[in-house]
Amino acid sequence: MLGIDLFSGAGGMSLGATLAGIKVLYAVEANRHACTTYAHNHRRTELLHKRIEDVKKADFNGLRNRRHGLVVFGGPPCQGFSTSNQRTRTITNPQNWLFLQYIRVVKLLQPEWVVFENVIGITQTAKGHFLETVRSALADAGYPTTQFTLNAADFGVPQRRTRLFLVANRSGVAVTQPTPLKKLVSVGEAIGDLPSLTNGASINTLPYGLVNPSAYAKRLRGSLTASSNHLVTNNQPNVLRRYPHVPQGGNWENIPARLMKNYSNRDRCHEWIYRRLSVDEPSVVIGNYRKNMLIHPTQDRGLSVREAARLQSFPDTFEFEGTIGLQQQQVGNAVPPLLAKAVFSSILRTTGNLK
Repeated sequence: MLGIDLFSGAGGMSLGATLAGIKVLYAVEANRHACTTYAHNHRRTELLHKRIEDVKKADFNGLRNRRHGLVVFGGPPCQGFSTSNQRTRTITNPQNWLFLQYIRVVKLLQPEWVVFENVIGITQTAKGHFLETVRSALADAGYPTTQFTLNAADFGVPQRRTRLFLVANRSGVAVTQPTPLKKLVSVGEAIGDLPSLTNGASINTLPYGLVNPSAYAKRLRGSLTASSNHLVTNNQPNVLRRYPHVPQGGNWENIPARLMKNYSNRDRCHEWIYRRLSVDEPSVVIGNYRKNMLIHPTQDRGLSVREAARLQSFPDTFEFEGTIGLQQQQVGNAVPPLLAKAVFSSILRTTGNLK
């Protein structure tokens, strides 16, 4: 099966498709920094660095009008639908209408399969108007949809991250929802073998730590003896003074009020602010983890880029490019590859059963 990734970002969904056995021919991404990382890690995919509005059928000449065995996938920018971003969850936000461009490209290419991914907040924004518009538009284009709500932790990702998937087939074939795995992967299993770091760590490539790697860590390490992206935000002293007060599983509520005086209204802090991860459980959502001040489970510092990438299920061979801020954004915005792999594997099983 061949694939085209729209709104590809750094390439988490492309990686999941590749792991499932799909050859990703094209990717479309407007952000030049994400493109740099994508191109570095997906060297066999033709990357179209352009806005989705500017994409034309001629950009995909390599397909030679192939439709059978083709899947178009991707998730339009989801910040406007996020439950943590109340100001932009409105029908007037232009970012919330980019899915129409996604559907336009689907109509241009008429693939056999379509996979639409987004945050669960799209079901609530404008009382579900956007989700129903997507489903209706796909149905009108000849693609009735099957809807999944999946938690990444159920599919080998050491992170509780819920995502919505619409899977559609041109022939109206329904795909079976992926079956959750029996065992969850904890934060300790995911990052316990990585090197010990300090606040503001800036050495990109380091050897692994002395801890024996878990089965999950071995899988992501492969044959490497060292890995990259061991960069940590350099937090200010007033932030560092707060960290020791937060136990595993705790958050800003554990920090004495005298150390939080710059917060004018502590009641407006959501539960993820200053959350220290628990060693024995999957992580909370790795979104804007620098802004949220997610804390390492046993060290008084923020997460490194590689640790966040591990919690997103990126292999250590996947290297993020750009400044630390750009790397953090690329990791946080990505679809966890192992979650994407589960969806694509279900499609491939369905396709196999039809033969």
